[in-house]
Amino acid sequence: MQKILVATRNKGKFEGLMEGLADLPFQFVSLADEKIEGDVVETGTTYEENAILKAEFFGKRSGLVTISDDSGIVVDALKDELGVKTRRWGAGHEATDAEWLDHFLKRLTKEKSRRTEFICVVALYRPDQKTITFRGETDGLIMEKPEVEIEHGIPLSAVFKPDGYPKVYSAFTKSELVTISHRGKAVKKCHDFLLGL
Repeated sequence: MQKILVATRNKGKFEGLMEGLADLPFQFVSLADEKIEGDVVETGTTYEENAILKAEFFGKRSGLVTISDDSGIVVDALKDELGVKTRRWGAGHEATDAEWLDHFLKRLTKEKSRRTEFICVVALYRPDQKTITFRGETDGLIMEKPEVEIEHGIPLSAVFKPDGYPKVYSAFTKSELVTISHRGKAVKKCHDFLLGL
């Protein structure tokens, strides 16, 4: 069975990616499974560029077909502040999930609009072929405070309520999010491509 590397050290992201890929006839492995060290400096200016950087970095190190993603949010009230810099913004990458989210919510307290778009791009690296990407987007609102317990690595999921649904991301099951979330939509496109190989 062919191995495919899912290249993220973020447990929440790994689980989200695997939920949409697990039924495929491949052996999916993690960076820890393959004992791959090092990390990527995300110098891209788009989600596509950063997702490709990560997929190619780990793909070339491992020699495996590799899937990676990049995601972020665009908040109407914070134009150009987040995007590809989302996790590095505000309290910074070294902050805990709770610290980062607290800073983010305080920054929004004076804003009238809490409209937000979540974006995810999944990149698929295959040795000797051009890396391709798949994009997913979901619109919604940021709640004033977490409505459920914060999930490790994905703090915004405790406060983001997608349009047309009565609860925040983290209140859904992983299988429900496959069709609702930005990551689920991007992964579905990647899934369907892999199914056709």
